[in-house]
Amino acid sequence: MEPTVNAHALNDDVGFLLSRASGLFVRATNAALVSYGLRVRSYSVLLLACEATEGVSQRDLAEVLGLDPSQVVLLVDELAESGLVERRPSDQDRRTKLVAATEAGHTLRVRVLPEVDAAVAAQLGDLTSTEQFLLRDLLGRLVRRTGSTPPA
Repeated sequence: MEPTVNAHALNDDVGFLLSRASGLFVRATNAALVSYGLRVRSYSVLLLACEATEGVSQRDLAEVLGLDPSQVVLLVDELAESGLVERRPSDQDRRTKLVAATEAGHTLRVRVLPEVDAAVAAQLGDLTSTEQFLLRDLLGRLVRRTGSTPPA
């Protein structure tokens, strides 16, 4: 069913287009993750924990993901209850707990990755490989400019 609202006024609204595109990608990725008991945010935490050999602080997770620290605590709690991550003491600061992926977390990441990649590829299907590279590059530059993620 075609919408009855003329959205032409939003065709040049970058904020709207980014938000709408993000929603499409999140829904597609969540659909790929649902059978594993994950959603985009928890999957993102798991990926970061898998990449950090010694673990990553919840504060750093919150900063990279652009989330409130209390949201990260809940995500880590869910992943820990599922046996996918664990909290470890930091060698540098005894007050800091590091989030590290368990063996089960690493295994799940390997299993899920092809499905997530396929969901993203389906969303990008109308773009050439050059356009996909350019889109990732431009979005990465915008995100890094905000200082919310480490440089690539």
